[in-house]
Amino acid sequence: MLLFNHKEKHIIMSLLKYLVFGAAVAAGVNYATKKREDGRSLIDDLSDKAPEWMDKAKQYTDQLKGQFNQSTSNQNQTNSVQTENPPY
Repeated sequence: MLLFNHKEKHIIMSLLKYLVFGAAVAAGVNYATKKREDGRSLIDDLSDKAPEWMDKAKQYTDQLKGQFNQSTSNQNQTNSVQTENPPY
């Protein structure tokens, strides 16, 4: 004799999945906000370093934009060479 039918098993497994996921999220939040001996947490360290990381990301983005603009301008120069017989 079956204890649960297929639909009930699906519901129970879904609830179990969300229970485990919720416990993992709660443990992660607890770990990130737990104060160390120096009175600081992981979140405090990350928030202090965030402006520095944003500046580095902005520099990297500007560098990539410059490389992209340079490569597209080089392509446009090579594609704009006049030919005797146009392709059309």
